[in-house]
Amino acid sequence: MTASFNSVLEYALQLPVEDRSRIATRLIESVDEADDVEVSPAWKAEIESRMESIRQGTAKLIPHDEVMAGVRRKLAAQSAAKSA
Repeated sequence: MTASFNSVLEYALQLPVEDRSRIATRLIESVDEADDVEVSPAWKAEIESRMESIRQGTAKLIPHDEVMAGVRRKLAAQSAAKSA
């Protein structure tokens, strides 16, 4: 890792949870946008299986707000445990 990576990471980790979440989401989106990413046949099959479950209505979908609230609760609990 480079010094600039480490300094950006340290700065980002000091931000409020909501800001870190938005940064993480945008970073993940930027990786997803990459054209040169190869997906293995196993992952392609898994993705298709999940998409089919969604189309058939058999998948349990969780709204983004619910997922993020759960993540924030877990991060807060981890942070509290480290502080104790």
